[in-house]
Amino acid sequence: MTERVNNFPPLPGFLRIKPCFYQNFDEEIPEVHRQIVRRVYYLWMLYSVTLCVNVVSCIAWWAGGGGVANFGFALLWLLLFSPCSYICWFRALYKAFSGWIATVTFFSTNVGSGVIMLFAALLFTGVSALMVLALIRVHRLYRGGGGSLQRAQDEWSTGVWKSAPAREAGFKAVAESGPSLPQYPAAVPSYPENSPW
Repeated sequence: MTERVNNFPPLPGFLRIKPCFYQNFDEEIPEVHRQIVRRVYYLWMLYSVTLCVNVVSCIAWWAGGGGVANFGFALLWLLLFSPCSYICWFRALYKAFSGWIATVTFFSTNVGSGVIMLFAALLFTGVSALMVLALIRVHRLYRGGGGSLQRAQDEWSTGVWKSAPAREAGFKAVAESGPSLPQYPAAVPSYPENSPW
């Protein structure tokens, strides 16, 4: 394999810190998968921007008379979760797609190394699939729990969330139900099959 110069994150030349990763969608990701990998990359960028907006929101809250602790946590989340989510979430998915190309092409060079590389590619693919399944399960758990945007809006507008007796009743109901999860309906919402996601 040719030597590649790391290009991500793109940093200005005057910094002594250099990029840590090589990332090239056109070279490393098969054409059939480029669109989804790019979308996941944009999703990660949106997540990072959301963490930045959260810092600004917490500054506004602090300036408006709120506590400083949330600003500290927001800053910590930005500095910690942006790079960690890139390394632990997006990079795992990216490697799952580019690892297959490297593995398949390396079989012509050394079969033994190709088999070991195949094992890593399978693991990355499996981890990515499990991440997707985990997100689907969490979504189903939320949807089956009776939560909805309308219910949240109703509770907000009526002020139920501020009522101490209502909160205590909710906490008591959860505590009495024990550690088991509530029963959820078997019906799962259907999604259009022609969706790009």
